[in-house]
Formats: sequence, structure tokens, C-alpha cells
Amino acid sequence: MSFPALVEPADELTIDEVRRYSRHLIIPDVGMTGQKRLKNAKVLVIGAGGLGSPALLYLAAAGVHTLGIAEFDEVDESNLQRQIIHGQSDIGKSKAQSAKESIAETNPYVDVILHEGRLDNDNVMDVFRGYDLIVDGTDNFATRYMVNDAAYFLGIPYVWGSIYRFDGQASVFAPTLADDAPCYRCLYPEPPPPGMVPSCAEGGVLGVLCASIGAIQVNEAIKLLTGIGDPLVGKLMIYDALEMEYRKLKVRKDPNCALCGENPTVTGLIDYESFCGAVSDDAAEAAAGSTISVVQLEHMLKEREEGTRDFVLVDVREPNEYEINRIPGSVLIPKGDFLNGSALEQLPSDKQVVMHCKSGVRSAETLAIVKGAGYADAVHVGGGVVAWVNQIDPSQPSY
Repeated sequence: MSFPALVEPADELTIDEVRRYSRHLIIPDVGMTGQKRLKNAKVLVIGAGGLGSPALLYLAAAGVHTLGIAEFDEVDESNLQRQIIHGQSDIGKSKAQSAKESIAETNPYVDVILHEGRLDNDNVMDVFRGYDLIVDGTDNFATRYMVNDAAYFLGIPYVWGSIYRFDGQASVFAPTLADDAPCYRCLYPEPPPPGMVPSCAEGGVLGVLCASIGAIQVNEAIKLLTGIGDPLVGKLMIYDALEMEYRKLKVRKDPNCALCGENPTVTGLIDYESFCGAVSDDAAEAAAGSTISVVQLEHMLKEREEGTRDFVLVDVREPNEYEINRIPGSVLIPKGDFLNGSALEQLPSDKQVVMHCKSGVRSAETLAIVKGAGYADAVHVGGGVVAWVNQIDPSQPSY
């Protein structure tokens, strides 16, 4: 199904712009009118990371005149494997500023607006207002639901993408463009249980996958802005990079959707962190009063070496993570073994159990399982390996 163009065409293209965009202009479906629409367009890209990097570069190269960048983070060395808008010299720099500089090199005719604060309920509506389209490159569920709801309330279509390891997804959510168009909540009414879906920082992502999904997002953005083709409204594109397979599924509008359904219950922005939950209620309860710091752990390890204390330190990450770095004296028992129950056979009954992961989320979840199995004095390490490397042993690599 085609939709009317989101943007009216600009008055003219300069001679320099005609030369720059000539390969667009000779495409009949784009032509002079389509390129003028891109010149008049205002697009907000949320995140200048894995998906935001190719999206921003290609939107700029395509001639989208006004690009907003919503990004609060700084460039880290681990970003460079996939976030191609940044370079070695940008490490430690604001991602938004780094992206702006790269865009200027790609296309000096683009105006870039930076939104460098963290998006939240207090500012999201003001940030979104005035843009024709949003491209969502976020990597956490709380922000995704907030983006969906805010875009719906403001009547702004948005292009969504998601990546994890070798798998990617993309869709267009535009319930204000058509009565039967679904929103993100129609596809995912509820977020997954806390800890069930690892983030890219925990599970990894193939760098080039970002380009594949980011390019799809820009392709959809151009179609919506210029009114050409059949956008992914009501459709979900699924990409498997290992099998080199694309699948397209139909997504129907849910009449019972909490946001865009017949009797909506979400009529304003909500507490998205609480809705998605960083950790489950059981994990939060287990961690309360049973969380130690890496400084305390370092002291405990010294006591264990001296023979004045005995405990087992369990790393619940995956084997490939354990190969990158580790806390000395730990044993590896992945979280999955706790979920299927096999890990409990490996735990000693006469020693305190101390658990850790990369950041403290997975270890809190496994702590709940261990305490439920009778290990009342079990604890976990807040901040996990990240805190250990930052505060105790900076000689080890981070990831």
C-alpha cells in the first residue's frame, strides 16, 4: 500500500545540489520532485550507535536537509566495530558531536540539530515535535516503548529497527497514516521478562548487520518522505545474516492494543523503566541486602587466599565472555544452567555462593534461583566484571 508523501517539495534545487543528487534525479520515481521533498524533510534519528550510524550517513547522503540526532553517550573503543560514523580519534567524544562532524564531511548541505540529553518523559515530546519522521535506533525496551507512544501521540510515523548477534528486524509504525496500521505495541504488547533478552552489550552483534538493517530503515524513510513504493507499514522484515534469508510477516492492528486499540488504556506517557523492568521482582527482592561491591569482593578474595574465609565465586556469563576477561578465582557456570536447574548440582552445600556477571543484571536473576534453592547467604556483585575492570583491575580488557 502506498501513502501520500510526508513532505511537500522545496521550492528549488541549486545547481550544486542537482549535480550532487543527479543519480536520484534520473530515477523516474524520485526525480526532481522527490529530491525536493527530501530537501524539505526533517528527520530525527534516535541514537548515533550501531543502527544510527549508517542511517545518519545515508540520510545525509540522500539529501535530507534537516537531521536531528538524539544521543547522550560518548564514543567508546568497543563501538568502532560497528558504529561506522565514528573513528579512532573520536574516542571519548560526544557521539552526537562526532556524528555531526562526519555528516558535514558526507554532505555539507545538511543542517544537524543535536539533542544531547537522555530522552525521557520530561523532554521526549518537545524533542520529537517539529520532525516529519523518526528513525529509531535504540537498543533497550523502555526507550522503544516511549518512542512508540510519544510518536503516536504526536502523529509522527517512525521507522523501527532491532539487531542482535546475526538477526535483525525492521518495520514502520504509522497508525496515524492509516486506520488499520499497527503500532509497536500491536507487535509486542508486553516487553520480555527482565533478563530474558540480552542486550547487544551482553550478547554481541555482528558489525555489518547494523548496515543491513540501518539501510532498510533509510530505504523506508525515503519512501515515506517522498511517497513512493510500498513501505513496511503493517509488515515486519526479518533478516537472518547466517542463512542470508529475508522474511516478511504481516502485522495486524490489534483492536485490544493498549495504545491504538478501540479502548486504549495508555493515554499518556507512563513509567517505562517500571513497565519494562531492569530486573524481575524476584531478582530485585533477592538482591536487596545481598549485593556486595567489587571492593568488598576484593577483600573477600584476599581473605580466601589467607585461609580465613571460604566461598565459591561463580561467573554466570557465557563462555565466550569468560574468555575476554574474568575475575580471578571465579568458576564459570552460565546463567542457562541455573534456568534449567543443572547448575545447582555444581554448587557446594558447605560454602557461601558469590555470583557475578558483566553488569549485575544476570547475576541478580540467578541469585533469586539460588536463594530459592536454600542458599540463604548467597550474594551477588553489583556492577559485575565492568566494575571490577574499572575499579580494581584496569589491565584487563573491557567489552
